[in-house]
Formats: sequence, C-alpha cells, structure tokens
Amino acid sequence: MSRMPDIYALATPGYQGLLDVETFLGGTEVPKRTLELVKLRVSQINGCGLCVDMHSHDAKRGGETDERLWSVAAWREASWYTDEERAALALAEAATRIADNGAGVPDEVWDQAADHYGEKELAALIMAIATINAWNRIHVTIRTPAGALRKAS
Repeated sequence: MSRMPDIYALATPGYQGLLDVETFLGGTEVPKRTLELVKLRVSQINGCGLCVDMHSHDAKRGGETDERLWSVAAWREASWYTDEERAALALAEAATRIADNGAGVPDEVWDQAADHYGEKELAALIMAIATINAWNRIHVTIRTPAGALRKAS
C-alpha cells in the first residue's frame, strides 16, 4: 500500500512539470527503445518496483525482446545491445550512482556517450536520466507497489 496514493493531486504543478519533461523526451531523436532501457536500468539501480514494472511493460509494448529486458541489469555481459545503447546505459548508471565517484560522471563514460550522440541527444539523455531518478525517488519514498499503475488503468 502506498504511503501517499494521491501525491499527484497534492502536488499537481510538480507532477505536470515531470510530465512535460516526458513529453519533451518523446519528441527527441533518442530512440524510444533506448530511453526505455535507460529508464528500466536506472529504476533497477534505485529499487523502484513501480518503475521497473512500468518500463518493462512499456518497452515490451514498444517491441523490446524478452532477452534484452531480462538482461539489462547485466548489459555489459550481453551481446545484444548496440554501442549506442551501451553508451547510454553507462551514462545512466554513472549519473545515477554519482555519489560513488568523487569525480562525478567519469570522462571516459561521457566521451563514449559523446561519440555516439550529438549535443541535443546528450541533453535529452541527461534529462531522461534526471527525470527517471526523480520518479524513482518519489515512488520509493511513498512505497508505491509494483504494478500499481497497471492495476489503476
């Protein structure tokens, strides 16, 4: 049971702001499949059951394969991710675990991402990573259970 099931009614302008970022991301040049993999991986790191569930289902509806969904937590050891996806996943992990590295996001991670994405796409990836971290922190804090959004719709 969520600690605060009506948080978005109580914080409507903040909720709308996050939705506006999601709308922006949907119109960027970053492939939707990549965005879903990033959202899934960040949600796994943060232990957000709601978001892991939601983005697994969203990715599957978007054509993602079971193998890629099952192995995203171990993407470095799986051969079926593109170099671009690997760069996005590495950036997502480094930015999410920013406290684990005194230098923040390492130059090699940034450089790899910059080798595969232009500035607009990098900006979108950064916004996607920051936004999914925000969603995760909201839902982990209020303990929204996995599947809650699918059950509501």
